[in-house]
Amino acid sequence: MSVPDTNAGARRIAAAFAGSGKSAALMPYLMGGFPDLTVSRAIGHSYADGGADLVELGIPFSDPLADGPVIQAAGTRALAAGATVDAVLAIAAALTDRVAVVLMTYANIVLARGAQRFADDAAGAGASGLIVPDLPFEEAPAVLAACETAGLALVPLVAPTTPDARLAAIGARARGFLYTVSVTGTTGERATGADAFAPIVARARAHSAVPVALGFGIATPEDARAAADAGADGVIVGSRLVRAAGEATDPPAAVRALVSDLAQALGQKAR
Repeated sequence: MSVPDTNAGARRIAAAFAGSGKSAALMPYLMGGFPDLTVSRAIGHSYADGGADLVELGIPFSDPLADGPVIQAAGTRALAAGATVDAVLAIAAALTDRVAVVLMTYANIVLARGAQRFADDAAGAGASGLIVPDLPFEEAPAVLAACETAGLALVPLVAPTTPDARLAAIGARARGFLYTVSVTGTTGERATGADAFAPIVARARAHSAVPVALGFGIATPEDARAAADAGADGVIVGSRLVRAAGEATDPPAAVRALVSDLAQALGQKAR
């Protein structure tokens, strides 16, 4: 299976995966504006210091359907602290010289601004990709076209319950990477059942030519290592890091230590 020669964002994401120096690229999640805009920017730099290859940067939304309680609470706090789309794009612009930035938000945020304007603004801030978990496959073509025009990779999600025919269709349209959900349900820390990772990853890989990144429920270095051992090209860690940022007196230092541990589990020392 082949993917057309893709845009600048997709190429940067591909380079981040290929050049990670780890058994799988490490992609921590950052809620833009949590606990406030200044600290969240510092957390992003701490991710890069700790060994992140990409950062999934969340734009907070009032009804985050894919997120569990930790990230939902962080989004609520970020909105109360004044986070806006433009403010989070400024965080992306501050990080993109160090790591590839993939935005994550919900369809209402994209459509309220207009798909083309949103994609242009995101690319203008240096973002490489966009994840929209509540954008159905059937309704994605307009957003995909806007992203392609802007030079942004539209990254789709697939779940363990996605039927084979639908998985093949989503995989053929995937840009950047295929976000592969390891469990059914929302984001959050849980006992992952790492023995199930390999068939989930293999099934996703069989239906797409782009890298496969595994997320949802991955919290510990052991989880990350298990995902890499199962064949994942990338590992996404969210709720554990967001929780640490919310609990710490020095959030950037706390998350840097955790990201460093994750990077070392994947075979690379922190930078």
